[in-house]
Amino acid sequence: MFSKIDKNQERQRRHARVRKQLAGTAERPRLVVYRSLSNIYAQIIDDSKGVTIVSANTVEKSLASALKGKNKTEQAYVIGETIAKRALDKKITQVVFDRGGYLYTGRVKNVSDGARAAGLKF
Repeated sequence: MFSKIDKNQERQRRHARVRKQLAGTAERPRLVVYRSLSNIYAQIIDDSKGVTIVSANTVEKSLASALKGKNKTEQAYVIGETIAKRALDKKITQVVFDRGGYLYTGRVKNVSDGARAAGLKF
């Protein structure tokens, strides 16, 4: 009998494997992407202090008008632009991109493309 593979558990293993090597510092914090079935979340984290510096997600009421009428990949691009603008307001220009164990395609790629277009370097 075959057992069904838990894709989220496999993603968490990949993420843990990458996180052994990848860490955000005060000079270059970590941009993390989490993708659920219906929403996307992005945070910029300083791992040396263990604090989230800025965050953006599709659940925020302040972004509802900007996200209305867009599909999920277009919303991900807007989230990337938003988090980059918020980071630049906090004087953060360079980050380390952490894809969270997801494949670098679709919504995850659009978050990074939006962040790069708005001025973040990684």
